[in-house]
Amino acid sequence: MVLVAALSVTGVLAQSDRSRRPRVAPTPVPAPTPLERNDRGGPPVLGGARNTPTQQTPEEVIGGDDDVIRVETNLVTMPVSVLDRDGRFISGLQQRDFQIFENGTPQKVEYFQSVEQPFTVILLLDVSPSTQFRMDEIQNAAMAFVDNLRPADRVMVMSFDEYIHVLSPITNNRYELKNAIRQAEFGDGTSLYDAVDDVIRRRLSGIQGRKAVVLFTDGVDTTSSRATIESTTAAAEELDALFYPIRFDTSTDVSGGGTGMPGPPRQNRRVTMGDILGAILTGGNVQVGSGSPGGGTRAEYERGRQYLLTLAQKTGGREFEADSIYNLQAAFTGIAEELRRQYTLGYYPDKVGTMGERRQIKIRVNRPNVVVRAKTSYIVGDSRRTLAGI
Repeated sequence: MVLVAALSVTGVLAQSDRSRRPRVAPTPVPAPTPLERNDRGGPPVLGGARNTPTQQTPEEVIGGDDDVIRVETNLVTMPVSVLDRDGRFISGLQQRDFQIFENGTPQKVEYFQSVEQPFTVILLLDVSPSTQFRMDEIQNAAMAFVDNLRPADRVMVMSFDEYIHVLSPITNNRYELKNAIRQAEFGDGTSLYDAVDDVIRRRLSGIQGRKAVVLFTDGVDTTSSRATIESTTAAAEELDALFYPIRFDTSTDVSGGGTGMPGPPRQNRRVTMGDILGAILTGGNVQVGSGSPGGGTRAEYERGRQYLLTLAQKTGGREFEADSIYNLQAAFTGIAEELRRQYTLGYYPDKVGTMGERRQIKIRVNRPNVVVRAKTSYIVGDSRRTLAGI
C-alpha cells in the first residue's frame, strides 16, 4: 500500500455518451533514469537501475469497433485520517459519514475506499554536522520505525548532508533496510531543501499507491543550491504523499545551552565583519564562539521548525518532536497505522479550475469528538496526471 497523502487531480471526462463502458487500457512509459550522487565525493551513478517504477501516459479508452476515445478525468482524491481525541484511528465509517467542501461549496463524494492497504515510505535522514551528536538516536529511531512495518510495506532509505545519498532501493527486506540505516554517516553541509525537492520530484513520482516520507532532521538548511523553503512547500501542496517530519532539536548539542545535556565545547574563532553586520541587521549579539559546524541561530532553528510544520500541514501528515524515545515509539506506531488504515475520498469539482489555481478543501465527519486529518488545499494541475492510490 503506497501512501496517498495528497490530492491527485486529473482531467475531464471527454465522452458524451456515458452509457458506453469501454475498456481502459493505460499505456506504461518507462521513467527516466536519473543521475544521483551515491557516495562521498565520487562520480554520479545511474539511479534508475534500482527498482525504478514506470509512469503512465493519459489513459486511452478502447471502444468496440477499434475506435480510440481519449479520456481525461477531473477526479480529486485525497487520503483522510479520522482519529478520536486520544489519537486512535476510528474505523467503520461509511461514505455517507463524510462531507466535502471546496471553496466553501458542498461537493458530492463520488469515490470512497476504506480498505487496509500496504504502503511505501521513504526514510530521509539528516546526517549533517549539526546532527552528529544525535546520530545514534536517529539511526535507532529509523530502525525502530522499520520494526513497526508489516511484510507488505516497503521502504527506501536516503540520507543527506551537502549531497543526497540513496542508501537502499525500495524494498521490504528488513535486514537490508537496517543495514542501510547503519551505513548513514555524517558529512559536511546540510542540503535539506534540495533533499526534499529530490524526493518530491524524482523519488515519489513513480511510486503507485499509498506513500509517505518520514523525515528525520533538525530543520536547519545551510547548503541547498537548487531548492528553497518556498519552492518545496509549493511542490508539497501538489504532492500525493504525506510528509511526517520528526524533528531532533540539536540547538543544545550545537551551542551547549538550554536545559538538556551539555553540548560539545564551543570553539573560539575570529569575529568577522559579517558577524557584526549580521548583528546590526538582526538586532542580535555578536557571537564570539561557534558551535559545531553546520549549527544555526535560534531564529534558524525556529524557521526550521515552522518549515517542517508547513510540510506536514500541506500534505496532510503530522510533525513530531523527538524529545524522548517514548515519543518516538508513539510517533512510529501512529504513522504506520495512519498510512495503513486511511480512508480515501474523491469528488468531481462542480467548477473546473484553471491551471495553477489554488482550491481550499474542508472535510467534515458526521461523528462527535473526532479529529480529521486531510489536506486543506490543492493546486489545479495538469489534467493528464494519474490517479495515485486508486
